[in-house]
Amino acid sequence: MTFTQSLAAAWQKNNSLLCVGLDPDPAKFPAHLKGKPDAIFEFCKSIADATADLVCCFKPQIAYFAAQRAEDQLEALIAHIHANHPGVPVILDAKRGDIGSTAEQYAVEIFERYQADAITVNPYMGKDSVDPYLAYPDKGVILLCRTSNPGGSDLQFLDVGGKKLYEHVAELVATKWNTTGQCALVVGATFPGEIARVREIVGDLPLLVPGIGAQGGDVEATLKAGRTATGTGLIINNSRAVLYAGKDENYAQASRQAALASRDLINRYR
Repeated sequence: MTFTQSLAAAWQKNNSLLCVGLDPDPAKFPAHLKGKPDAIFEFCKSIADATADLVCCFKPQIAYFAAQRAEDQLEALIAHIHANHPGVPVILDAKRGDIGSTAEQYAVEIFERYQADAITVNPYMGKDSVDPYLAYPDKGVILLCRTSNPGGSDLQFLDVGGKKLYEHVAELVATKWNTTGQCALVVGATFPGEIARVREIVGDLPLLVPGIGAQGGDVEATLKAGRTATGTGLIINNSRAVLYAGKDENYAQASRQAALASRDLINRYR
């Protein structure tokens, strides 16, 4: 199946719009994992195994692995998820953005080395910098649109011919770039008004929504603004509140309870 097909199937099978972000920080690991050479893999694997039936996808952030020289553990983690939870797609959060020849190598890295099902991409170098990812039609390409950080307004709110720049990106992706139906957009939960505007522009295009949980996004407002008529269309990411729910050897079960609470809260407003 393609990424979008797998995502739609997971929305239905797991009755979930929740995405668990896998951002492993060894300083926050339970004591029994600290110092182990494969601690990052073990930590993330246990949480993935504990929550896989509660999510629509997982989203490892590549910087957390690369900073610890743990790219091999990232490869092993994605392979583990595919082997043991084949209905749950993996978004590799890398936010790549470079000229086409370099982007070709990034696409090989993400889709062939790591075997990710989707990638986050910065669109602000234009279509030719995105084309190498679109050349993998079974993969998802999730483009930054209206990000959750306060500084996003520095550029994303600039006027471009009578519309905001983020609105232009949304329209461009939905109408001209999404020729194979593999695109999605990143729109932060901290800006529900902009989620509603993007949904108005792009129709049923999937939206990856970071910013709930530790970042304080309003779940009810996010659902009201961004859900489609069928009650789907959203990939609502929760990272720290799920990952670090537990502090001891039962951390994975604590993460499961946090993920269950997050999924059920989201479903309350679907």
